[in-house]
Amino acid sequence: MAGHAQAVRAWSTVYGRFHLWAGSGVFQTLMEAVIAEAAARGQADLDLVSVDSTVARAHHHAAGMTVDAELLEALEKAVAEEKGLRQRGITPQ
Repeated sequence: MAGHAQAVRAWSTVYGRFHLWAGSGVFQTLMEAVIAEAAARGQADLDLVSVDSTVARAHHHAAGMTVDAELLEALEKAVAEEKGLRQRGITPQ
């Protein structure tokens, strides 16, 4: 029975931490930072992004997500640059 109690606590700890981080914007900030870093290196290709919806479901409020204008501009520039490189047969580093 002690193992079951530990498993319940472990599950609730993971859920609690996830819920706290999601609510405080940790995942959003992390994703924006990773995308911005990839864009700065010329390694962002949003055509390759894929999320399996059977695993990750967005809350209905996520449908109206806004992206900082500066970040969006950097991402669009990185995608355009990478597409240009690919059209010339150059693989981005």
